[in-house]
Amino acid sequence: MADLSQFDPNSVGLLSNNVFGLPFSEEEARLVLLPVPWEVTVSYSNGTARGPERIFRASFQVDLYDADVKDGWKQGFFMREPDKHLLLRSDYLRKEAELYLKFLTEGGDISENEFLKKTLVDVNNGTRAMNEWVYNQTKQLLGKGKLVGLLGGDHSTPLGFFKAIGEHKGDFGILQIDAHCDLRDGYEGFHYSHASIMYNALAEVPQLTKLVQVGIRDYCEEEVDYINASNGRVVTFFDKQIKERQFEGETWKSICDSIVETLPQQVYISFDIDGLDPKLCPHTGTPVAGGFEAEQVYYLFKRLLASGRQLIGFDLNEVSASHDDWDANVGARVLFKLCNLLVSANS
Repeated sequence: MADLSQFDPNSVGLLSNNVFGLPFSEEEARLVLLPVPWEVTVSYSNGTARGPERIFRASFQVDLYDADVKDGWKQGFFMREPDKHLLLRSDYLRKEAELYLKFLTEGGDISENEFLKKTLVDVNNGTRAMNEWVYNQTKQLLGKGKLVGLLGGDHSTPLGFFKAIGEHKGDFGILQIDAHCDLRDGYEGFHYSHASIMYNALAEVPQLTKLVQVGIRDYCEEEVDYINASNGRVVTFFDKQIKERQFEGETWKSICDSIVETLPQQVYISFDIDGLDPKLCPHTGTPVAGGFEAEQVYYLFKRLLASGRQLIGFDLNEVSASHDDWDANVGARVLFKLCNLLVSANS
């Protein structure tokens, strides 16, 4: 373990230290954060590929005292540097994807355009390679006995982690905080689109026995049909239904407990920042009116752990680095909460 005798958690975060100003190496840390700087298939605004580095910078402003998980940071959090080759590949393929999407939205026929047909192949091959990279990185960390959190990028990034943690831990459920279902099959022709992450997870991760979605408020009929045909493998708590239950007098505690009841024993949290009220993440890729305050989601997580269920991993995605540092500031605080909950649940 790191020598904390000279470390003052009440003082300013030293930039020479790692995430949240903590003085841990990867070997010393109980929890390792894997940044995945990737946003090739985003369909509206971009900026998430550089989200991890901006969150890292903002993390030095986060105080280390968490009233729910006192001294969780002492178990050690460490964030790897974003892979530069992955970021460059994302930037290159993103430019290709933008041309493809522009042509598509203008009513173009891709089958008649040889250049854009090649673009589609390039993007699909690139996202497949990213998935394999994430799988290998997370499998290696889990094999070393590390707790792992993934930091995107867009929401396509954690598929490889789902596969690795399923192999490592066995059957599990995903608690998805999101404005979108992400249940589209090959959205816009991109097989591994950010809008297809949960469709792909359910198709490719046999250990994923249950998907519980919370806060959904922007979706298509095809996704509703998928949910209804899933035989209970997918349970969706739509934002509209949650709000109406609250309007009619039901407490958030009662609603949270009804959400938790649908989850299996082992739970992985997949947190798309756009599940929050967009005032907290105005520059995320596809903001949608509605959503949660951060404390509402933290309370849901608190009820999850109080139920005796085991938290096995998490990802945080769609935090944008564009415009100013507000989104990254919120993202850093959500990340700190997720880190504390994961180490607390595995103490």
